[in-house]
Amino acid sequence: MKIEQIYTGCLSQGAYYIESQGEVAIIDPLREIQPYIDKAEASGAKIKYIFETHFHADFVSGHITLSEKTGAPIIYGPNANPDFESITATDGQEFKLGELTFVVLHTPGHTMESTTFLLKDKHGKDHALFTGDTLFLGDVGRPDLAQKAADMTQEDLAGILYDSLRTKIMPLADDITVYPAHGAGSACGKNMMKETVDTLGNQKEMNYALRSDMTKEEFVNEVTDGLLPPPAYFPMNVKMNKEGYQNIEEVLKRGNSALSPTAFEAAANETGAVILDVRKAQDFAKGHIPGSIFIGIDGGFAPWVGDLIKDVEQPILLIADHDRIEETITRLSRVGFDHTLGYLEGGFEAWKKASKEYDTVTSISAQEFKKAQEDGKDIPVFDVRKPGEFEAEHLPNVHHTSLSDLNDHLAEYPEKETFYVHCAGGYRSMIASSILKNRGIHNLIDIQGGFKAIKEAGIETTNYVCPSTLK
Repeated sequence: MKIEQIYTGCLSQGAYYIESQGEVAIIDPLREIQPYIDKAEASGAKIKYIFETHFHADFVSGHITLSEKTGAPIIYGPNANPDFESITATDGQEFKLGELTFVVLHTPGHTMESTTFLLKDKHGKDHALFTGDTLFLGDVGRPDLAQKAADMTQEDLAGILYDSLRTKIMPLADDITVYPAHGAGSACGKNMMKETVDTLGNQKEMNYALRSDMTKEEFVNEVTDGLLPPPAYFPMNVKMNKEGYQNIEEVLKRGNSALSPTAFEAAANETGAVILDVRKAQDFAKGHIPGSIFIGIDGGFAPWVGDLIKDVEQPILLIADHDRIEETITRLSRVGFDHTLGYLEGGFEAWKKASKEYDTVTSISAQEFKKAQEDGKDIPVFDVRKPGEFEAEHLPNVHHTSLSDLNDHLAEYPEKETFYVHCAGGYRSMIASSILKNRGIHNLIDIQGGFKAIKEAGIETTNYVCPSTLK
């Protein structure tokens, strides 16, 4: 038996490769499927099954393309009914893989088709549990993503999830290994652990949602408490996963089109494309195309694209280092943004050499910010971190305008007066700066290194409050 977790950090997503006696099952594959095929071929094995735990909202799965390439059937649990050929399994149905057996455990609640796959070894002993978004490490899947489709409230779904956990998962043995679909950083849950594999027994001990003395009412209240609105692109990813999508090879071919500065400018003017700059934050600060949006490839790239650009049909033109072009197009496609029209050949330096207009962002160190404060310069400060980060600790008298909701706060920013912007480490504040400038607000100063650098500079902040105590 071989079980391999293939974890993608930028999506906080775990796909799985399971092999036994020359037969392979893939669970929740990413959109670029060639690595799974290569892995099976290297072992002299054949992909037999593609299991999908549910219709994913935070990424586009590779199930359809992988099935087309290998002939392996796509298997969902009850209630799925996608628009392409697949097997809709029944609760308790078994699938043989070499010496192993997969048992379908229908565990609705996160969504109504959500299914957990129990793996039994060659002796019939329960060995591992692939829980999708039903059970995370330290948390459970949020119950508000499917309510419109299922015509249910999030409280209804939370109650169903409570029953699923207690009838299907908690009775299982403590020594079973839990393999979830996501880890810390995913928007599919609230309080996930940084670890990505654990035993069920340990989860029963420390996961708040698995407390044996917990009533359904308590569970519903705790699971639905503090849920931030889901990113706007989630429903569109669900639609693509349920109805189908374009082959990623075609997406890459279209996006990998080099455009001269003149052609790039013309394309931007003619198509209404978003100009997306994915370089390093300080490179963007030193010079960028006016109106372009910064979302750096080396941060939480794909989720922020989805959260801020929102519409997966939006055309995109890229500014990126040449060796990151294909990676960027691939990572965009993982969250359903398939309409990359091309990239600026020669990068931003080619734009400057062509004597095209460009803009900059004023960006200072935390020490410079400290000195300005000590000199008595009373300049407004805007914190763009998440609400929980802000509530835990922040600068006194600061304005809080979370990056995810920045467009709702534009009226709060001064029209002429200079102001500072900061986040936790400098990544999100540069995103915010680019959006503000795109909206015509240019009188800003970015604080490099964010709140971390501010604290290290010895600048006064509020007393720290543990986020887990905040309700």
